[in-house]
Amino acid sequence: MTFIAKDSRYDSMVYNKCGKWGLKLPAVSLGLWHYFGDIDTIENGRAMLHRAFDLGITHFDLANNYGPPPGSAEENFGKILKQDFAAYRDELVISTKAGYLMWPGPYGEWGSRKYLLSSLDQSLKRMGLEYVDIFYSHRPDPDTPLEETMMALDQAVRSGKALYAAVSNYPADMALEAAQILNDLGTPCILHQPKYSMFERWVEDELLDVLDQQGIGCIPFSPLAQGLLTNKYLKGIPEGSRATREVFLKKEDVKSAHEKIVKLNEIAAQREQSLAQMALAWILKDKRITSVLIGASTVKQIEDNVATLSNLKFSNEELTEIENVLR
Repeated sequence: MTFIAKDSRYDSMVYNKCGKWGLKLPAVSLGLWHYFGDIDTIENGRAMLHRAFDLGITHFDLANNYGPPPGSAEENFGKILKQDFAAYRDELVISTKAGYLMWPGPYGEWGSRKYLLSSLDQSLKRMGLEYVDIFYSHRPDPDTPLEETMMALDQAVRSGKALYAAVSNYPADMALEAAQILNDLGTPCILHQPKYSMFERWVEDELLDVLDQQGIGCIPFSPLAQGLLTNKYLKGIPEGSRATREVFLKKEDVKSAHEKIVKLNEIAAQREQSLAQMALAWILKDKRITSVLIGASTVKQIEDNVATLSNLKFSNEELTEIENVLR
């Protein structure tokens, strides 16, 4: 059955510029890090992408190693894109990244020109695309000159295989240097994707100020702290949750954060929001933030996260109360 997007898809979504640049992203973007790999059900992924787009989410974020197995998220996204979204390509912002281990040998990870540009070619082939809208250096490389990594991003844009250059996981000093190199090359950095949530706030020390000064947007990933900032762990650690697998979230993380989670949930309830909605709104309150990058395993999670946009304002009293809990 042919997918036909709703005419109302742009009615309620908020769109913000990437720093000073003209590209706008939805305030809530969908990341395909989990739940789009070969171990997952492609029809569930299809349903999530359909609903996300109908809600005004135009930005889908991937990376070469997303899956599992690595590469499978791009392959599955490419299948759905071809079958259901071909007519909407110009309404979509599709991003991918390269930096983490993708294939064996000395050219299969980090930040060399050879790796980045080879990876981009592979990503385009997997997704069946001529170009991506945003191409990221996924992490800084301690053994490759930053100039080489940024020159590769510049070449990706100049070749037409990417429209914009971006970085992810760069500390403030390297983000500044990267931005300056790209400006000199004539291909500005428009976006930075750091890990940021109520429980991980390193970006507030310097990075957000650097991005603001350079006119670069910020799109935090893991804004719900791998599910800690949801109702999932309010009553302990449920079977089948990420914490039971102890891959990205440890049981000890849940136990140590439990008291804070409960108190934050009480504040969220006073705001007539879920804990997840308040956690997303708390990040979006900062005008330097372009979008929050959510992950989802169900259509309902996407719907609930987008509903955050109906209440983004905080009183000074609420912010103080939240800060007292987080200290």
